[in-house]
Amino acid sequence: MTGPWATHAELEALLQEDAPHGDLTTAALGFGDEPGRTRFTARDPMVVAGLDVAIRLIDLAGATARAIARDGDRVDAGAPLIEAQGPAGSLHLAWKQAQTTMEILSGVATAARELVDAVAATGRVVPVACTRKTFPGGRRLEVAAIRAGGCVSHRLGLSETILVFAEHRAFLPDTPLAELVRRLRAAAPEKKTEIEVATPDEALAAARAGFDVIQTEKFTPAALATTVETLRREGLAALVAAAGGITPANVADHVRAGADVIVTSWPYTARPRDVSVRLGP
Repeated sequence: MTGPWATHAELEALLQEDAPHGDLTTAALGFGDEPGRTRFTARDPMVVAGLDVAIRLIDLAGATARAIARDGDRVDAGAPLIEAQGPAGSLHLAWKQAQTTMEILSGVATAARELVDAVAATGRVVPVACTRKTFPGGRRLEVAAIRAGGCVSHRLGLSETILVFAEHRAFLPDTPLAELVRRLRAAAPEKKTEIEVATPDEALAAARAGFDVIQTEKFTPAALATTVETLRREGLAALVAAAGGITPANVADHVRAGADVIVTSWPYTARPRDVSVRLGP
């Protein structure tokens, strides 16, 4: 992903979080003005993410950083990622926030790429779309990380797309599906209409009613294949988005079953990758 991953205010907040009153240890030891160098390397194989944030944190702290890799690169263990130089106090100030951000986001990006690779191995071209189930407050960074790993965004927020859940329909129990579609298109004519369904019969009814996208929640691959076959046999063009519990272990089965889109939150729970930092004179 190109472009800044975080605003200037968000970067300042990251530094303030770790050093609200400065770096007490470095200040007390008195070497903050001494020249220093630091080098970030990948201790694990990974897909790099968060490098943009790390570079800008180091620069904001008062040092100068240079990227050796790029966000989205797949690197081996030992690969250099960032080199920086400047006052030792500035390097220490940015060190842990830059390192931790890269580790967490590279974990997300690496998991995202694992899903994308598993889909590619099927021979079908099917996008992997990650949901908005990010850590509250961290959506901008985590969405950038899944994009670095090759995924796309499913839904960045409630204002972006239309997705009808059973929880919506509970307030309109007697309203026909076709009427829901009519209301949605009247209110937001340029948006696609999407609905989550729990059974193949619900999927067929929703497609017949005119929904553009049918999101199948926790369908088995067999149930998904039946749904796709039925919709196509009836000439219904609704996209089928497979969602619910999808991981690299089962994503290929859902793709082979005919899903047009894979919807998942799995990358957001990935373990961080390990980034090594050497900092000295």
